[in-house]
Amino acid sequence: MHDTLFQPLKLGAIEAKNRILMAPLTRGRSTQPGSIPNEMMATYYRQRAGAGLIISEATGISVEGLGWPAAPGIWSDEQVEGWKQVTKAVHEEGGLIVLQMWHMGRIVHPDFLGGKPPVSASATTAPGHAHTFEGRKDHQQARAATKEDIARIVEDYRKAAENAKRAGFDGVQLHAANGYLIDQFLRDSTNLRDDEYGGSAENRTRFLREVLTAIIDVWGKDRVGVRLSPNGETQGCDDSDPATTFGAAARVVEELGAAFLELREPGPEGTFGSTDVPKQSPLIRQIYTGPLVLNSDYTADEAVADIEAGRADAVSWGRDFISNPDLPTRLRTGAPIAPNVNVPHSWYGKGPAGYIDYPTLTEQEHIAAG
Repeated sequence: MHDTLFQPLKLGAIEAKNRILMAPLTRGRSTQPGSIPNEMMATYYRQRAGAGLIISEATGISVEGLGWPAAPGIWSDEQVEGWKQVTKAVHEEGGLIVLQMWHMGRIVHPDFLGGKPPVSASATTAPGHAHTFEGRKDHQQARAATKEDIARIVEDYRKAAENAKRAGFDGVQLHAANGYLIDQFLRDSTNLRDDEYGGSAENRTRFLREVLTAIIDVWGKDRVGVRLSPNGETQGCDDSDPATTFGAAARVVEELGAAFLELREPGPEGTFGSTDVPKQSPLIRQIYTGPLVLNSDYTADEAVADIEAGRADAVSWGRDFISNPDLPTRLRTGAPIAPNVNVPHSWYGKGPAGYIDYPTLTEQEHIAAG
């Protein structure tokens, strides 16, 4: 069934065996202190190596950029060694994995920064609460990045890209979505600057361009992807003219020749965030000529329809991959897709429960057989 999903796809130099990508999923299982990937994480990713490409969970490029309890990092030698066991596990199963590079910007609570304020495009405050090791706390006002901050953060991305290569990844994806630092520079509700990084849409894409250039310098353009979330508010980050803003962002990705572009596009009835703002993928499809990956609440039939119609080249699945480690097998055979209920305590828990204990079809058959 769904043969279209099982056609190979070249994402630059990355040769995906199918068009079922695993979307980035924050799970909070790294070893603390140190935000170090571990054996349990290697098992989790090994189980899901049937994806055409795994996009790793969002991974902090620096201490400053990581504000999620037990999320992994990629700035230290210990983290690199931890990730090596993950990439080795995926490769042993015939899979491919890229590292998603993350700086959370104003979403980082001062508790992670020794009491100092987080950095963002401008001095703004995210709505709602931050997740900390001591529970949920109100977000605090960020400070506006100086030119020196921007240059330093670009170098943090470069170093993280180098570390990802050392760790054995097949490439990297730049997280420029979901209200985090690069998105905070892109959108006019959070970028209030009056210098060359603010004002026009082209100026607001300057930071994206500089970071993407630095990463491509390390990896080459054919192993670097980008993720954007071009329609609707996310974590208080919004834009008054998404077509202009994200058209400009797509032109940056096109001009620099990134290997693939993933778009998270919720609809009005999204199960994890919803919006009435129109999807921008039709516009972006006209600007970015490389492989386009779409994400958010897809069924297999919907994915096939969008790929066959040329609206997308692949689809990434998130929560379905949590509860179905063998999701591609289920899609191929028409087997039931186990639902992933809205239980954040298992999404972000500390142990194996709700993480590596979901059965595959084969394991279910063995259980049924007694």
